[in-house]
Amino acid sequence: MSVDISSPITLPCGVSVKNRIAKAPMTEGLADPMNRATERHVRLYRKWAEGGAGILVTGNVQVDRRYLERPGNVVIDQNGGLEELRAFAAAGTINNTLLFMQIGHAGRQTPRRVNPRPVAPSEIAMTLPESAFGAPRALTSDEVEDVIRRFIHVAKVARETGFSGVQVHGAHGYLISEFLSPLANQRTDKWGGSLENRARLLRAVVQGIRKAVGPDYPISVKLNSSDFQNGGFSHEDCLQVVKWLEEDTVDLLEISGGNYENPAMMIGARGADEIRNSTIAREAYFMGYAKSIREATNVPLMITGGFRSRAAMDEALAGGDVDVIGIARPMCVDTDAPNQLLASSDASTVAYEQQIKPSKGALGWFCLNIIKIAEGTGPNPDMTGEEAITAYLENEERTAASLKGMNVG
Repeated sequence: MSVDISSPITLPCGVSVKNRIAKAPMTEGLADPMNRATERHVRLYRKWAEGGAGILVTGNVQVDRRYLERPGNVVIDQNGGLEELRAFAAAGTINNTLLFMQIGHAGRQTPRRVNPRPVAPSEIAMTLPESAFGAPRALTSDEVEDVIRRFIHVAKVARETGFSGVQVHGAHGYLISEFLSPLANQRTDKWGGSLENRARLLRAVVQGIRKAVGPDYPISVKLNSSDFQNGGFSHEDCLQVVKWLEEDTVDLLEISGGNYENPAMMIGARGADEIRNSTIAREAYFMGYAKSIREATNVPLMITGGFRSRAAMDEALAGGDVDVIGIARPMCVDTDAPNQLLASSDASTVAYEQQIKPSKGALGWFCLNIIKIAEGTGPNPDMTGEEAITAYLENEERTAASLKGMNVG
């Protein structure tokens, strides 16, 4: 039977998903000064759930308030907010939608304004000019064990408060991804060296979560197909890690790539030698790596990055190398993009990034439109890149200044 975006899928844990479209995780910055969920999350995720996707994956929910991906992250770290999380989950699961909480730790990619001394596998700073990130210190072995406990705790809270599943963020240069990378991880203990050791943190987190939430609860992992850095986490490394994750009973793998030093997740990494000259080749950033990953694992695969037309999505699904299509940026404006795609075989989403001038304001442009939807005013697709840069930086400064109860020692 031919598979397209309207086809349901049953995950290995037995949970059924109504279609093959997922709202991919995007940073939100909507938390209160104690990093708790707010009514803005409720409003935003209700709109996205009404929009028709089978799965919504949240932005980074952090496990430690000292180390954030950005000011305004939701954090579950003895800061209360359980009722707010329940309201968040209730809104995001209407319309028979599954809501996965993405769980992460920013590691050395914690902004300097949040913490000038972040943590990492090793004391290796990021290779960025005029870095907005402080020089990291290396986690002790006991602290690594504490990170594992924190991930497990947050996953348990996710299940208890009504989220449909969890996604462990192991990509994009955040802490777990740093452990996987031989460039960022130069430890000589059991957490560094061989790939088996570098993957130990990710596997311990996944195994611990599975034990805590049971066999019937979806666990996803976001993993780089490659870091796209010489000497970094390679595609060959990825193929081995996905085999291990299948042993660890992961239900869905979201494949991405890159990190802040080489942001392939933003600009694309098509693997052109491995894909056909087709609609897929023109759109999907990471589809070129899906075939070899499919050969390495039977875990359902989700590919995010670049998909805009239903034709490309259906072609990718029909080929069998991918099982779920992730959509991100179009849903920063068109919250009902999945319904639009499902309504017609000729449908496409709008590539808003192509109309943002100057393009360097794109990140702020999309983030601000998420905030506008969450605040109930609706998106502003006519905003310029310059306007977005200014407003985004002002918002970040206000949010950072409002953070309370931080312990950055």
